Amino acid sequence: MLIGEVARRSGVSARMLRHYESLGLVRPSGRTGSGYREYSGDDIRRIFHVESLRSLGLSLREIGRALDDPGFAPSALVGGLIGQTRERIAAEKELLTRLHRIRDAEPADWEDVLQVVALLNALASKSADARQRAALSSAGEVPVPVEALAEAVLGEREPNVAGALRWALARSGGRGTELLAEGLDSTEAAVRERAVRSLAEMPGAEAAACLRAALTHADAVVRGQAALALGARGVGDAVPTLLDMIVEGRSDTDAADALSVLASDSAAADRLAGGLVDRLADPATPAPARGRLTQALAGIPGTRATDALVELSTDTDRAVALTAAYLLRLRDGR
Repeated sequence: MLIGEVARRSGVSARMLRHYESLGLVRPSGRTGSGYREYSGDDIRRIFHVESLRSLGLSLREIGRALDDPGFAPSALVGGLIGQTRERIAAEKELLTRLHRIRDAEPADWEDVLQVVALLNALASKSADARQRAALSSAGEVPVPVEALAEAVLGEREPNVAGALRWALARSGGRGTELLAEGLDSTEAAVRERAVRSLAEMPGAEAAACLRAALTHADAVVRGQAALALGARGVGDAVPTLLDMIVEGRSDTDAADALSVLASDSAAADRLAGGLVDRLADPATPAPARGRLTQALAGIPGTRATDALVELSTDTDRAVALTAAYLLRLRDGR
């Protein structure tokens, strides 16, 4: 079969067939009396083999080695191709994400596009100072897309930069709260903690609802941070978790401070004092926890807390009794 017919039937151009021949990939088995290339059935099958391997991403040099080396093992080469393909797909996904973010920023002209690109690059910089400057400048005329800010918040390890990013995200509007809520489901504990700390600084009812839902989270750190944030907002739903934190000794001082904030009136103060007293009376509460619960009563105003301290001043646990007596003296101004 002559080269023109082979090209027509195989879909491989005559020029490419000549290139294959120059590389030694596919050599026509014969020549006509006029000197034209003539391909045999085996030659044509080899052409299809070359095209099949090309479709997998192999280079022509790799194809020649695969077809001509009897000892060639394809597994390593195919494994390498899998790795290269994954890297290429990841790069394409990253590019697509960036393009979406630029579009969502609604740039008015190419100057705006360049500004968004510069901010996105700064957020991904290895320099903490550059990331912080990007966060602080994100409230400009062309703000950083909220998705990029949320991603940066959840990945930031430097405390100062994280604070700037949370500030920027809280002022960005859009889907910031929703994106942070998704971070609570991360498999990484550090990401979950960053998500709940950031939610604590987000304004509005949506963020408060996410924090309430986080009170039942499987991660104790997430539960605790949500409770502290809600306590600061005066949300009574946080009380059981705050009491748990005092008993368990997890940020117990902060939890006690949050309880004192929640004691906004006499009725609330009496309820909180009652909750602390109930935990103190629970036989399962260990001695160190009883001491922390007694100390927490110091921040609760009202007669119920005072009465509880009077009773505890004669407690059989000497440490609890001494703590209660000391708190009573402070309470009485003596």
